[in-house]
Parts: sequence; C-alpha cells; structure tokens
Amino acid sequence: MTDAANDPDKITGPTPDNAIRASEAAEATDGAGKVLAADGTPLKRSLNRALRAQKMRALMLVAPLLLFVLITFIAPIADMLFRSVENQIVRETLPRTVAALQDYDASGDEMPGDAAFEAAYYDIFFAAERKLHTRLGSRLNYEMTGASSLFRKSGRGLDDIGEVYQDQFEDLDEAWDEARPWAEMMGDPDWIAAQEAWSEDDGAMPRFELRDGVADVLPKTAEAYRLFARFMQVEEGDSPLEEEPWTVVHTALYQDITGGDISGYSGPGADRLAALAELVAGPDFETVRFQDAFEEIDEDWADPEIWKTIKTYAPAYTSGYFLNAVDAQKTADGPALRDEDERIYGLLFKRTLFMSMMITISCILLGYPVAYLLSNLPSRTANLLMILVLLPFWTSLLVRTSAWKVMLQQQGVINDVLVWLGLVGDADRLVMINNQFGTIVAMTHILLPFMILPMYSVMSTIPPSYVRAAKSLGATNWTTFWRVYFPQSVPGIGAGSILVFILAIGYYITPEIVGGTTGTFISNRIAYHISSSLNWGLAAALGAILLAAVLILYWAYDRIVGIDNVKLGG
Repeated sequence: MTDAANDPDKITGPTPDNAIRASEAAEATDGAGKVLAADGTPLKRSLNRALRAQKMRALMLVAPLLLFVLITFIAPIADMLFRSVENQIVRETLPRTVAALQDYDASGDEMPGDAAFEAAYYDIFFAAERKLHTRLGSRLNYEMTGASSLFRKSGRGLDDIGEVYQDQFEDLDEAWDEARPWAEMMGDPDWIAAQEAWSEDDGAMPRFELRDGVADVLPKTAEAYRLFARFMQVEEGDSPLEEEPWTVVHTALYQDITGGDISGYSGPGADRLAALAELVAGPDFETVRFQDAFEEIDEDWADPEIWKTIKTYAPAYTSGYFLNAVDAQKTADGPALRDEDERIYGLLFKRTLFMSMMITISCILLGYPVAYLLSNLPSRTANLLMILVLLPFWTSLLVRTSAWKVMLQQQGVINDVLVWLGLVGDADRLVMINNQFGTIVAMTHILLPFMILPMYSVMSTIPPSYVRAAKSLGATNWTTFWRVYFPQSVPGIGAGSILVFILAIGYYITPEIVGGTTGTFISNRIAYHISSSLNWGLAAALGAILLAAVLILYWAYDRIVGIDNVKLGG
C-alpha cells in the first residue's frame, strides 16, 4: 500500500515537482500566456534549471566518496578479474612462433616443423636481448615444470647459431663484423647524416629508418637490423653507427641470401654482398639446422610437450588460471582434472568454508551470553565491560596471534596447567597448535568482538517490558527467553554472523602463524602466489572464486533469512 507521505503525487506542500505541475496546468488552461518567474523566464524552465543545479550539487558532494570507492575497491577488483584471464605475454613475446604453430596438431605426439624452430630462434633471441625470455619462462613454468630453466638456458645459447655465420662472414671480409658498413647498407642516407650530426645535447637520437628498397631484397635482415638499431638507440643509448649488430642479423642475412634473389641490390656494400653470396653457395660453407641447434642447447626442445604448451597458451586470454584453481588443467583436448595427488585447491576451499563456519558458530556461542549480559546490566557497568570487549582492538593482531602460539604449544601455558592438574600426562601433552584446532581457537578470539558488538547493538533495543509481560502471563524463564527475547535478537546474530564469516573466510595472518599444514586457508595460498611464486594470474583466479563463493552465500542468506532482517540496532 502506497504511503501518501512518500508519494510525490500526493504531497500537497510546495515541492519543485508540484510547482512544475502547477506551471504546466496553468499553461494548459491559458495557452496565450505562460507562468513566469521573477526574472521573466518561464516558470517551468526556471524550476527545471533549479532541479538540475540541486542534482549537480548533490553529485559533487558524493563525488569524492564515489571516486574513493572506485579507486580503492572497484578498480582493484576489476584488475584482479582481468589478471585471472590475461595471457598476453606468450603472444607478445613469441609472435612468430605462435604464427608458425597455427596449424600444429597439439593433440598428437609429433614435433613441429623446422619453421617453428626458426621462428622460436628469432623470438627468443629478441626476447633475451630485452630480458623478457625469463618472464615468459616463468609464465609457462606454471603449466609445465622446467620451462623457466629451459628459456633461461636458451636465451644464453642461441648466440652460438649466429656466431657460426658471423665467423665465416668475418673470415671473408672483416667489414661484416664492423658497425659502419652494416649501417650504410641498411640505413637511410638521411638518417645516417642526422645520426652523425646528433649530439647528446640534442636529446633523443634520430629514429632509425631503413634504406628504401632494402627490405624488399633482404626482408629478414632488414627486420632484424631494424630491431637491433632501435634497441640500441632506445634501450642502450648507443648509436648504431658505432655498434656491431647482433649475431641474429648474420643468421638472417644468410637466410635472405639462400632464400631469395639479391642480384637486384645495388646499394652500399653490393660487392661484399655478391662475394658473400658466392661463399654461401660453396660446398664448404658451414650451416646450422635450427632444430638440431635447439636440441643441442637443451634436449627438452625435442619433447613435444613444450610446443603443446606454447600453442595451448598462445591466445591472448585463457581459462587456464581458473582451471588450475579448481584442480584442473587446460590441454589440447580440452579441460581435464589433474592427478589425484595434485588436487589441493578443492581441499583448501572446503577447509576454508568449514573452518570459517566453525569459527562463526564458536563466536555465536561465546558472544551471545556476553552481549546478553552487557545489554541487561546497568549502563555504567555495561560501559566498563564494553572496554574489556574492545581492548583486543588496541593490541596488535600479530601479538595476539603469537600469544596463542605460546599458550597452545605442547610446552605452553595450557598444557603445563593440564599436566599440573593431572588431567594429562607429561608424555601425552595435547597437540593444539599447527592444526585446525589452533586456528579455530585463535581466530575465534580475534573475531569475537565483531560478533558481540552487533548482538549488543540489537539486544540493547529490546524493551525489557516484553520479558516482564511474558513472565506476568505465567511463562517460565526459558519460555520467556526462547519465545520472546531470542527471536528479537536474531537480527543481531545474523549481522554478526555475516561479518565474522566474511572476515574469517579471507583471513591469512593467523592461519599462517598457527595453522601449520592442516589449518591454513585458501587465502594463505593466494598470499603465497602473490608474494613468493609471483603467479598473480592464479592468485587472481583463486580470489575471484573466493569472491564468488562469498556472494553466493550472501545471496543464499538473503533468500533464506532476508537481508532486510539484519540489523545493527535501532
């Protein structure tokens, strides 16, 4: 039923909406004239302008809070969700290899063709110069153990391929190992003149430009030298006129000579290039097969698994992190469960939910009597006891957790007291630390105030007259509590339970200190991947699943209990 006090159409007072309606009604009944404001503008337009100004002022008042929430809450969550599917590094670091593996059948056990090894040679060489091959190896190592060391070793060993050609070129003509002849052959004359005239006072170096037509005759060489020259200028701050090119440029030149027609080249160094072509065509010229060179660097390159992994994780976005988070993996044949002894995250999620529920129940059982006592004591006494409830907030979380570690250990205070009382033998001391029990005890103590405060806030609003009325009608103390008092305190239990459960499910400091191997939460694994293994994608996927679990439980609570019934007092 609509409340007339809240319905804009039934409010008779001087509101802006009613003023606009009155203006429209006046204009409708008297089309010849319009209701005007004091400044002569139509009243309707003036009121609309005033409403817009009010809305803008309201928006400006809440804008700092909205901006704060956006920066500190929405943006990190969005970044986490993006990192859980982002997989750009493989495609960006190995673009030629990804293209060469486009038609490779990753479901079989065959090796890719030599074109894939050639593409990997160029990609890994350029990545190694930019120090990106180790990052790529770390990424693929999450999916295939040993990939990190494989790429690190390959980054150091690929120079040997180019040195085979570089040494033979240099034996023919030493100019092939000098910076200037290369720059004159590959660089645009205008760029060479600008580079020669450049000084450090001029700022950035003139951007390297290829000579017209050289890319048509020597495409691979032009591309390799262009990357070398611009790397020298931008990353090293050195002039290509003074730096010898990478060995990969010599390999590219060999491939251009054997795979194309260089007779049309007539620029600088044409005679040297022609003589080199004759050398390359000779029977004594030494060559290197890319696949053999890779296998010599590391025999793992002869294993199809590394190529399958590269192809499987070539897309820019992947579901691999989420699959790993649920103990599965991405394969060429689709998602598949990991081996039984590798499934750890499902166990951690179950343990986290179970222990969080146990901590919540423990807080309810311990916190309800305290909140009941506080709400029924005189105000002065209740305020004094409330200080004791809030006292843990004034103590460091690390100190409180460490104190429990001291108390619960086998040589700790609690075991010593039990032995002194004769309840346990000295040789049979209880194991209460580095397990689930220790985590539950320590976290119950830490989160208990978050349960007491909402309960106390609700209980303090329950009128005492309800209890007295029930007793005056013949109800026993238990009936009065269970039928009258407890139902009114349920909203406080609900508020405290949601608060404690959500805090518990994401805790990681206390389980890390007292949990051992059986009392840790999924949050501890997330922290490990962020700070130690640096697998931020998997950490983001685990965090996203944890967030989804909390939202689902929140939705279920709303459907069963009703979030509107949760109160913090009032």
